[in-house]
Parts: sequence; C-alpha cells; structure tokens
Amino acid sequence: RISISCLLPASWHFSISPVGCPRFLNTTLRQVVVIGIFAAALSLLYYSLVVIRNKYGRAYRDKRFHRYLARVTDTEATDTNNPNLNYGIVVDCGSSGSRIFVYCWPRHNGNPHDLLDIKQMRDKTRKPVVMKIKPGISEFASSPEKVSDYISPLLSFAAEHVPRAKHKETPLYILCTAGMRILPESQQKAILEDLLTDIPVHFDFLFSDSHAEVISGKQEGVYAWIGINFVLGRFEHTDDEDEAIVEVHIPGSENREAIIRKRTVGILDMGGVSTQIAYEVPKTVSFASSQQEEVAKNLLAEFNLGCDAHQTEHVYRVYVATFLGFGGNAARQRYEDSLFTSTALKNRLLGKQTGLTSDSPCLDPCLPLDAQDEIQQNGQRMYLRGTGDFDLCREIIQPFMNKTNETQTSLNGVYQPAVHFQNSEFYGFSEFYYCTEDVLRMGGDYNAAKFIKAAKDYCATKWSVLRERFDRGLYASHADLHRLKYQCFKSAWMYEVFHSGFSFPESYSNLKTALQVYDKEVQWTLGAILYRTRFLPLRDIQQENFRGSHSHWRSFSFVYNHYLFFACFLIVLLSILLYLLRLRRIHRRMLRNSSSTSLWMEEGLPPQKIAGPL
Repeated sequence: RISISCLLPASWHFSISPVGCPRFLNTTLRQVVVIGIFAAALSLLYYSLVVIRNKYGRAYRDKRFHRYLARVTDTEATDTNNPNLNYGIVVDCGSSGSRIFVYCWPRHNGNPHDLLDIKQMRDKTRKPVVMKIKPGISEFASSPEKVSDYISPLLSFAAEHVPRAKHKETPLYILCTAGMRILPESQQKAILEDLLTDIPVHFDFLFSDSHAEVISGKQEGVYAWIGINFVLGRFEHTDDEDEAIVEVHIPGSENREAIIRKRTVGILDMGGVSTQIAYEVPKTVSFASSQQEEVAKNLLAEFNLGCDAHQTEHVYRVYVATFLGFGGNAARQRYEDSLFTSTALKNRLLGKQTGLTSDSPCLDPCLPLDAQDEIQQNGQRMYLRGTGDFDLCREIIQPFMNKTNETQTSLNGVYQPAVHFQNSEFYGFSEFYYCTEDVLRMGGDYNAAKFIKAAKDYCATKWSVLRERFDRGLYASHADLHRLKYQCFKSAWMYEVFHSGFSFPESYSNLKTALQVYDKEVQWTLGAILYRTRFLPLRDIQQENFRGSHSHWRSFSFVYNHYLFFACFLIVLLSILLYLLRLRRIHRRMLRNSSSTSLWMEEGLPPQKIAGPL
C-alpha cells in the first residue's frame, strides 16, 4: 500500500491499494506499475535539471569561446547595413601626426554587468578604418585658424565609412597628446576653440565641448591599460576555475568585503624617449610619508568602467607612471654623454689621447665585440670600440636608474606601490619586444636566466660574425644595422629597468613581450572610446525596461524556461493521475455500498450503516 498526502488544492490523505488498480493486474505487477510511473517522472525531472543544463552550459561556454575567437580573428568587413550597429570616432593628435580611428559596436545586451563589445571598424577590403596625416597638430600653434582645415580630411574619411543615418548619434573625440602638452595653455585653448567652432558646421557628428581636449600622460596610460585588458577579455565576469582571479578592495568602500574578479594585466612600454608602467593596485595602499602620499595621488587613477556609477564591480585603481629619458634611445644618449665627459676628463688629468683617433679608441663594454662607433659633443668627435662585456655594461648603467633608498620607489625615486609578484601578469611592448625578439629571437614568455645568457653570447660575438648573420637573414625582417649595433646596450638597459628599476625579481615568470595582442596592434584610443562611452549601455537598458512584461519574460534564460515547463508538466501529470485514482476509488466504494444494501434488503434485515468515502 502506498500512501500519499497532499495539501493542495485541499488538505486530504489518499492511499493507493490493490483495490484501486485494474483487476486484471496482480498485486506485484500493480506495485511495479506505480513505482514505474514515479521513476519515469523522476527521470524526466532529472533530464530537465541536469542534461539540459549541461547542454546549454556547454553552449554558453562555446559561445564565450567563439566570442574570444571572434575577437582574435575578427577580420570581417563591418556590415554597415546593420541598423543595430553604433559607431564612434577618436582622433589621436600626436606630436608627429594625427590619426583617426573608427570603432563600432552592437547594441548592448541589457546586462548592466557587461561592457560594450567595441571593435575597430573594417572597410569592404577588411582593412581597419584608419588614416594618418602629418605634421602634428602642435605645428599650428602660431596659426590656430588653420587647424580645422588641417583635420578636415580625417573627418571626411570617417564620414565616408560611417553610414549617413548614423552621423548624428556617432560621438567624435579629438584627443591631443605629447605635442600639445608642451604648448602654452593659451595656444592650446586657441587650437581647441577653432575645432569646436568649425567642425559642427561641416560635420554632423556628436561633438561637444568635452569631446576635444589635451589629455595628460596619466590619462593616456590609463587608456592604454584599458585597451589591452579589454582585448584580453579581463573585464568580463567568469565562473571558470581555470581563470586567474584576484581579491580587490574597492576604493572608498574599505568597510565592505573584498570582491573576487578576473586578474588584469599590467603593461610595460619602453619607447625611444620614455618608459611607462601601468598596473592595477587591488589592495588599499599605505604610504611611508605624507609627501609620498601627495605624489601618489598624481600616479594613481581610480575610475568606474561600468554604466552604473553605483555598481562597484568595474571600479579599478590603476598606477600609471611615465619616465622621460628612460627610453632606449634616450638612455643610450645619456650613456654616451657620460662616457664622453668621463673620457675627456681622464685625458686631461692623465695626458692621454683615448678616443681621439680610430687607432686609440675608447673601449665601450656596451657595444658588441670589435664593433666601431663614433659620438660627437660640442663639435668634438670620439671613437669607440666594443668589448662586448654584458656584465660590465650592466654595472656601468645601474647609476642611471637614479634609485633612492626610500621604500616603495622605482626609477628616479618615483613612488611605486608594491606588485604582488605571485599573482600578477605583465605585457611588455615596444623595446621590451624588440630587445627579446629582433635579434635574440626570444619574444613571448620572458625568462631572465635565458635572456641573460643569450645577451651575453650576443655581446661577446665579434661584429664581423654578427654582420655575416645579418646578411644571411638570420634576424627578424625589420632588424637593421642600428639594432645590431645597439642591441647589447639596449638588452642591458631593458634588463636593468625591469629588475633594478621596477624591482621585479629575476625569478618572475609572468612577463610576456609582445608587439601585438591577438595579431592586432592595440592603440590607447580603444581604451579612450570604451571609457568615454561607458554610460551608453544605460540607454539600451532603459529601453528594455520600457518594453513591458513580455520583454521581461523573454529576458529570462531559455534554460530556466525549460525548468519551469517541466515542473509544471510534472505537477499537472501527477494531479491528473491522483484525481483519476481518487474518482476510481470513490466509484468502487459506492458500488460496494450499493451491493451490500441490496443484500441486506433481500434477507429482510435492516441496512447497516457503512462509513462513506474518506
């Protein structure tokens, strides 16, 4: 006997006994049938909760994988006929020229936790929509009225690619960098005024006063950091246990619990003139002195990439520092000036002629063995010959780091918050890549011990052998004789900046040197458009909210709709089964009662009271 109790639709108790089953079934078989029905129902429920979940879970993971894959190999032409695509334009006004970048993105998915999926626009030939003109915008400092004519070809180029119907809703940002920073504020203002006055007359782009400005080196570094991490997918949420995560203390919410999210990457960029470092500081920082705290305020940037200012999951604290004079070429110039001065002083004190003729050259440990070079200063020439001593070269250039004894400092004694070396990852660009790849062919994952060995071997190799290898094409295609000659110095300089200047241990294994990310050169302009359009998803989210209950219903996951369907199906099925069995039992009892009454009447006895159905 199987007993069933139910509270809905009314409180009642019901028992299934052999009497309630068809007569042609014996007791054992009836029990098997009842148990089979319940087993089938449970199996169906298990299928809906487990099998379908796994199926759609895999589909979701595959979707994420294909989204990353699309981000890596996205070379398809942009579909300008798609009405759901939005566009944005950024003009990078640098010191040597100006470049325009056109970006596009689909409508936001309505999830306030996700960022816009911004990509670089590609024309019909699948090439990025980019155009560059020379000279730099700062060349018009004395004639600001010509700036709008200077930049007009770039905007016309963008107007040809962005669909005409989208012009009025396409934001345009004109952001000026190094060349404009050195101009007086009055000249900067005059140039920007001309842009703000003339551009709206000739173009319909969304262009307001805040869309044209001179950005600081700190802003440029933050935009570069945002661009790299966005392309790498580090701003997306994950439940994958294989993803590297970090515990973050949100600025301004010290009393709240720390949040767990994807680990972002830091960037190291060594150009010809300067070196820049940028990385997230997940923990609350402390300062050795009030002076250090004041300096740190100019180096730490706190910002929210989310569309909702009240949500803190996309709040980041990033350290950005730029060091002028610490680029590869500028460092070599500083080294040569020091070498020239010290050699000239020794010649005067000792009465020697070292370096004044090619027969008695000054020995330079930072040049390859037997390589010859010349340097000039104040009209005087000095001859150099390399000895290829990598360790001595490192020792000589260490004082150029300008390190101090103060805690938490790096190059030039500048404040640097601690890096969690065991849970961090950095990408090295420009000279970090050229030094490891062009000649040494070691680009990618950085290993200090292997790099030192390769650099030592290169420096100690005779210049004639290096030239022979160069002529045979054994080095990178874009490596030239200038790279060959100064590779020894730049290898030592890069090594010292990384390990002595920024204090990374020699055992650090999470540095990747790269020229591109996913075969694409990531510009800081990508980070700029992402940051400046961060509130746009609110528009799409609000539109979704106004669509009413039907739209709200469709917003539920397809998988959970299946759960609801199968649950309702099981409830209805069990209710019908129980109802039919209950009716059958009532019917049989009524028949039994009726037959008993007839029997008593036939025997002339008064009818017995029989309890009615439960």
